[in-house]
Amino acid sequence: MTRRDIAFFSLVLMLMGAGWGASQPMTKVAVSTGYQPFGLLFWQSVIGAAVMGVICLLRRLPLPLGPRVLRLYVILAMIGAVVPNTISYQVAVHLPAGIMSLLLSVIPMFAFVIALALGTDQFQWRRLTGLCFGLVGVLIIIVPSVDLGQSIPVFWAALYLVTAAFYAFEGNYIAKWGTEGLGPFQVMLGASLAGLIISTPLMLLSGQYIAPEFPMPLPQLAVIATNVIHIFVYATYVWLAGRAGAVFAVQVSYMVTGFGLIWAWFLLGEAYASTLWLALAAIFVGMYLVQPRPALAADAGMGET
Repeated sequence: MTRRDIAFFSLVLMLMGAGWGASQPMTKVAVSTGYQPFGLLFWQSVIGAAVMGVICLLRRLPLPLGPRVLRLYVILAMIGAVVPNTISYQVAVHLPAGIMSLLLSVIPMFAFVIALALGTDQFQWRRLTGLCFGLVGVLIIIVPSVDLGQSIPVFWAALYLVTAAFYAFEGNYIAKWGTEGLGPFQVMLGASLAGLIISTPLMLLSGQYIAPEFPMPLPQLAVIATNVIHIFVYATYVWLAGRAGAVFAVQVSYMVTGFGLIWAWFLLGEAYASTLWLALAAIFVGMYLVQPRPALAADAGMGET
């Protein structure tokens, strides 16, 4: 890449991090007035299906409906949205948004462990060391005796790590079993529709429907903004991985965590003790060490378009 390319791709990376980093503070805003998980999950699926449907229509991408792809849609909807996001919406009531951003950054470390279990990756001492650094960072956050400047409920912090594990498994599932030859927009559309079918009865049976109001209150605007931003940032991530390689694109993890803390401070007024930055440093070192070697990641990135 030329210097101009690096500068441009770095700017794109920063914008992606700023977008994804806003997710946790906006989720915090969305649950601030008592909105329940299944209602939020329903509207998340509606927005995702609507935006992806328009994109697929404009790009003339069909949505296959054979048995194998239907199974793919359902599995990805469950492990990538229904289960982790239900947990996330519940946890957001109890955890500061900045802590949620920090805990979510352990996804690459969980992904490495899951890849070893599935036999899709090989053991490396370097990456095991990264895993240990990440564990130190997480322990700094969840150990009750550590003062982070805010009360951190250990149970909810530990439960939120389950969300990170599901997201890590989603990536490994795709790496091992593929997407049946479908592109990311088709997969996201199918998974959003599957999520809609799953979440609708859950929402109705639990009485958690959220009726749109006009003019929309801030929590409803936060729900829309979070999902629209996620869709476009994800599409940008796929584009960037194809142009600059997976090693470069994966650096967005650092940006997401950093911007998550900045947005939590700017939007919600969250402030932390200096101990938090020690946890952040440990997790960043862990993220760096756990990343795949450049040659392997670059080869993987070349296949993504």
